[in-house]
Amino acid sequence: MKFHVRDIPFSCRGSWFGISPVIAENTVADDLHLVSHQHGMHPVLRFAPAGAATVTATPALLTWDLDDGRIELTYEGPDTVRVRSAGPGMRITAAAGTLTPFSGTYLYRDPVDGGYVFTSYETGRRYRITLLSGEPDQVLGAGSLGAAERGVVLPPGRPWELAIEEYETARAPYRTETGFDQLHRATAAAFTGFADSVAPWRSSRTPAAELAAYVMWSATVDPAALVTRPAVLMSKHWMDKVWSWDHCFNAIALAAGDPQLAWDQFQLPFDHQDASGALPDSITHSEVLHNFVKPPVHGWALQHLRQWLGAPVDRAELSRTYERLARWTRFWLDARRAPGSELPYYTHGNDSGWDNATTFDGGRLVQTADLAAFLVMQLRCLAELAGELGEPAGPWQQTADRIRAAMVNELWTGDRFAARDPHTGALRTGTSLLDLMPIALGAELPEPIAAALVDRLGAHLTEHGPATEPVDSPHYTADGYWRGPIWAPSTVLIEDGLRRAGHIELADEISRRFRALCEKSGFAENFDAETGAGLRDRAYTWTASSYLILAAAHEHRLEGDHDA
Repeated sequence: MKFHVRDIPFSCRGSWFGISPVIAENTVADDLHLVSHQHGMHPVLRFAPAGAATVTATPALLTWDLDDGRIELTYEGPDTVRVRSAGPGMRITAAAGTLTPFSGTYLYRDPVDGGYVFTSYETGRRYRITLLSGEPDQVLGAGSLGAAERGVVLPPGRPWELAIEEYETARAPYRTETGFDQLHRATAAAFTGFADSVAPWRSSRTPAAELAAYVMWSATVDPAALVTRPAVLMSKHWMDKVWSWDHCFNAIALAAGDPQLAWDQFQLPFDHQDASGALPDSITHSEVLHNFVKPPVHGWALQHLRQWLGAPVDRAELSRTYERLARWTRFWLDARRAPGSELPYYTHGNDSGWDNATTFDGGRLVQTADLAAFLVMQLRCLAELAGELGEPAGPWQQTADRIRAAMVNELWTGDRFAARDPHTGALRTGTSLLDLMPIALGAELPEPIAAALVDRLGAHLTEHGPATEPVDSPHYTADGYWRGPIWAPSTVLIEDGLRRAGHIELADEISRRFRALCEKSGFAENFDAETGAGLRDRAYTWTASSYLILAAAHEHRLEGDHDA
């Protein structure tokens, strides 16, 4: 399997850095860089081969092919790569600009081990180059301040090999008895083992499954700083965070093949739950943001997660999860309901995950049917957990019943759901796919309402899947984020709800179209609804995980498991 590093960074499970030409949002360099995601996204080192090169990437090997030979790079472990050349030269230089007391990269040669050490202000880490064979032709800017170029130049004409390590303050001199080819084989085997676990069903019918597994595997980082568990970042491009609903789809996709990693994905945002019970908006290496929240899809996700896990969850862990989910639910019940109202509200589109959807054009603070539906499902999940744990389930069920009734009685206009201003009670209808998301309730939605939502879904359904705004809407924008493009999470939630509501043929068709879209256009953050072209970040894990979820379920149905 080969892929383009402009679309998907070359990395490995556990590593906080990757090799990519993408060095910032929508910024693509001419050469590949070592890009770290500690303290944010930062290009640290630039790899410039001595001549025009063709770059090829597979899950375990990155190559530059030049007229005079090949340069190869593979991972030795999460914090170390090995690079070797059969003859071509290469400049490895600091990617950062001017060195000041508050920015840039400083280079010195360590007198203890002879390594060339780059100290990065931006990442707070050191990057040591140790020559295993060959000698540099030049060392540029060692000890220099200001705007000097800093780096190591490996000349053409003779083989060389080196190791590059990322570490904090000090490390024993680099030593190895493991050859490059052995490392390459070990990394390839590690990835293949992961792919075999999470997508054992893959075949010619699922041509994107292995690449989806690589996107997930390579975007996984080890615990560090504020990341309390092994975490699948949304991307090792610029979307290098864990958002508090994106993680749910990654957890479900991993559940059958890597249950511990899946459980860690589900729990990570709960590790940062605040005193009110709210989950953070996002988590990354050195930042936890609580400025917004994300929708309460966690009850829905937990039920799916447990369905795919290979073994029951330990009772003590299940009890702790119940308490965490209950606190998150009470946040919506206590802090996001106006006095006397059964319906919760969003304060901004960002709270919904659909940041700029047209539902919020007439006012950001709204009660919406999608939020009510998600909360109903979460309350049902809590009732189920309470029953298992010997806790009272009735209050959860009764609250769910009241919110579902209010959703229908107060937001259903007869042919669609409306959004309501919690201050004035004024209703407004719109054209966003967000207004159809209550279909996620499945069979719990009254059949006439489900039928009406299905009918309205037709206006959104393109060759590639459900557009977030109809393509004939005056508000539609091809690259408009939630104002037109197709997104993975909305597709999975709709497909699942349709299936549970009995609209099997339509669910099958939406699954088929989205799977075909990923097979054609990869795992972009979102897709042009008309052309199917990938948009924004091109290595997005919740898109890869959504493909794996839909493909796995489809393959299980083909094998006769109709509950999938």
